[in-house]
Amino acid sequence: MQNLLFAFCLTLFAGLCTGIGSALAFFTKRTNTKFLSISLGFSAGVMIYVSTIEIFFKAKTSLTNELGIKLGSWVTVASFFGGMLVIALIDKLIPSGENPHDMYKVEDIKSNSSNTNTQLLRMGFFTALAIGIHNFPEGLATFISALQEPSIAIPITVAIALHNIPEGIAVSVPVYYATGDRKKAFLFSFLSGLSEPLGAIIGYLVLMPFMNDLVFGIIFASVAGIMVFISLDELLPSAQKYGQHHLSIYGLVSGMMVMAISLLLFI
Repeated sequence: MQNLLFAFCLTLFAGLCTGIGSALAFFTKRTNTKFLSISLGFSAGVMIYVSTIEIFFKAKTSLTNELGIKLGSWVTVASFFGGMLVIALIDKLIPSGENPHDMYKVEDIKSNSSNTNTQLLRMGFFTALAIGIHNFPEGLATFISALQEPSIAIPITVAIALHNIPEGIAVSVPVYYATGDRKKAFLFSFLSGLSEPLGAIIGYLVLMPFMNDLVFGIIFASVAGIMVFISLDELLPSAQKYGQHHLSIYGLVSGMMVMAISLLLFI
């Protein structure tokens, strides 16, 4: 029970960091692009390193123990790319204008006088919905990682929390400039973040009755695939959009180093 509470609290924290992005949108005149570029690169480094070095091989160990070396290895690889396929299909179903990968700066909406209030409100609503759908598998990934491997849970949570900040901006800015209502804009952002703990709860209720080494290995390999795809498709492109190319790479390498050191400390 204690592990469940710990895993859920980490997932809740990561999801609600969309609220930080919402607050930044209200109280700053310009987006701190250097901070976002480095932090998104850092998040990508953490997620890529832990997925390929730690999670993938833990999944492979579980599956080869259950299925043998050859079949277990094939199932691990299939699950890894299956996770990528799931998140890619989710992205495909989201219209490009409302995709959470289309990041916004605080000043973008202010200077865009051609948008009507109705268009802005629609943009904010559908962005919140898109982010909610997109964050659902992220919540499951965070929760399962925290539940099975507490030693890697906190860095993963920090990585996902950091990349939720610009998503909060993307939701709250258009809603705020459409309505002039900070509370409504924050509520939209807050609700989109709640999809991560919701994903954790539903994933737990559906999967835990069937959980064994085989199911765990498939899920863990899929989680690794989801996190690598998000890093390559969302975090790194967004990091480079917000700042200089080298800043995102410095953040990427720093994230890998921090993740590597944190794992070494638990040996």
